[in-house]
Amino acid sequence: MVESGLEGRRSVEFGPGAVTGAIGDSITVIPLVVALALLTDASLPHALAAFGAFQIVWGVRYGLPVSVEPMKALAALAIAGALTYAELALAGVVLGVVLLAIGRTGTLGYVERWIGEPVVRGVQFAVGLVLLETGLGLAVADPPVALAGVAVAGAVALAGHGKASALAVAGVGVATALVVAGVPSPRLPGAPPTPAFGAALTRAAFDGAVAQLAMTIGNAALATSLLFSDLLDAEVAPDELSTSMGVTNLIAVPLGGVPMCHGCDGVAGKYAFGARTGGANVVLGAGYLVAALFATPALIAAFPLAMLGALLAVVAVSLARNVTDSDNCALSVGIGLLAVATNLGVAFLVGIVVHLAWGRIGG
Repeated sequence: MVESGLEGRRSVEFGPGAVTGAIGDSITVIPLVVALALLTDASLPHALAAFGAFQIVWGVRYGLPVSVEPMKALAALAIAGALTYAELALAGVVLGVVLLAIGRTGTLGYVERWIGEPVVRGVQFAVGLVLLETGLGLAVADPPVALAGVAVAGAVALAGHGKASALAVAGVGVATALVVAGVPSPRLPGAPPTPAFGAALTRAAFDGAVAQLAMTIGNAALATSLLFSDLLDAEVAPDELSTSMGVTNLIAVPLGGVPMCHGCDGVAGKYAFGARTGGANVVLGAGYLVAALFATPALIAAFPLAMLGALLAVVAVSLARNVTDSDNCALSVGIGLLAVATNLGVAFLVGIVVHLAWGRIGG
């Protein structure tokens, strides 16, 4: 039987830290969700509504500033055009089933031993390279606008807020879109998109799902659990986090949301901006729900694509630099380069084989 792992749960409190802390998770969410809405058939209003709902649900459930963010490997592949929206959605549902099963059976630790930390870092590096390639491709269409985005990111970083640089670029892009399209009237999202799951049963969807599983187990479950203990002295079992991610995707994706997970970077971001309880989740969730009312197609279409390129480049660098923390940097870099040369799923599977062989030789 799986223990709930909710020792040290806190009450939801609303102080200044709840408001500032809400910014910390949006650093990860907004750039990728905007990119998905601009470059795929994902619906921004439905995605924001799903993020809003589950920010609130898990903030109240755990009483902690838990992160709810896009599944980055799947998002990167969809943004790069390697996955269709239907393949993205199907992979999210499949991972929902897998994560729920892993969490309820308490087998996450066993799966993690097969994957290994260098493989997780390698997938992160690969995702960064995929996003960087896509970002540069968009930026060259209008270099002055892209350079303006880079300048904004650089100014924010020099001011000592490097982690918020991507969010700042997204904010400038949204402001530009508002100037061009005007402030839209609020409206409900309407019926969610209906992806053709039958046509999405492809090798690309499978490869994306298995690669994402590595990041989800390593970054969203195990590392997040450890970070809660280190920062907040709260014990949240990795299997509990796996269960909540499974539930999230099985509900949200069929209703138009994009595949979602927890993440240690989002928790660290919230904590750095002052969040200490789930109050930050409630504040951020309410903000997403309000934003979903204004995310009209005209506003989305007015977002400058070259600035989106700069935005993706900033996110890419943030992800790729995690490779320096790898226990086996050579292997992690090799996985990333192989992913660019072939695809992320192949690189992930080869990485596991090499990691296990390396460990056997070294042991």
